[in-house]
Amino acid sequence: MTTTQQPQVALAITDRASEQVKRFMNDEQVPAETAGLRIAVLPGGCSGFKYGLNIEEKPFEDDIILDQNGVKVFVDAFSAQYLSGVTVDYVSSMQGAGFTFSNPNATGGCGCGSSFNV
Repeated sequence: MTTTQQPQVALAITDRASEQVKRFMNDEQVPAETAGLRIAVLPGGCSGFKYGLNIEEKPFEDDIILDQNGVKVFVDAFSAQYLSGVTVDYVSSMQGAGFTFSNPNATGGCGCGSSFNV
């Protein structure tokens, strides 16, 4: 029998972000026992990579599954290499509200705040 080792991901979601995700999951009426937040790093954006967030009903077979503040987080192996050390927060200000990413591995970014390079 062959086993493959999944990469480790040290990813943090703040209390504010997890509460917002729980609200979105409730609004979407997804099954709480299997649903979670997919956090992905995708090619594209102004600086080379961009973040993706999505509520999904269940993880894919090869996902890394984390529990952060009562929220299941689904991460694919490609994204995992770029997400270690990242903190996801939810901020609300006069300019608007949304999720933010603090990535200590990023060597640059752009003004939009959702694109980075490593």
